[in-house]
Amino acid sequence: MKKIIFYSYLKCSTCRKAEKWLKSKDFEFQLIDIVKEPPLVKYLNLALKQYSDDKKKIFNTRGKAFKTLNLDFNGLSSEEIIQLLSRDGKLIKRPFLIYEGKKVILGFNEIQYAKQFI
Repeated sequence: MKKIIFYSYLKCSTCRKAEKWLKSKDFEFQLIDIVKEPPLVKYLNLALKQYSDDKKKIFNTRGKAFKTLNLDFNGLSSEEIIQLLSRDGKLIKRPFLIYEGKKVILGFNEIQYAKQFI
């Protein structure tokens, strides 16, 4: 069985769509509330490495928490980004999935999910 860790926000409609899709395909996953328990630092580091070309993709840029920060991504170190994200799960793009402990999948796109999981 392939291991999926699913960081979600209960009020997020995109998270609910992703969860529904995974269930419809009979995937088992560990569901974690991203606000109560942001992703582990090792997973945030994995996301930073995977999205090193555009670190902004890891952030929930449409959320209030992000908009109030007025961040300069070019001036932030990886450590500073990790600190921000680990303190506030609402800053993180969601859903935030960890697949097999080796790959981060951000957001929900049915075609992308099908390519990744099937």
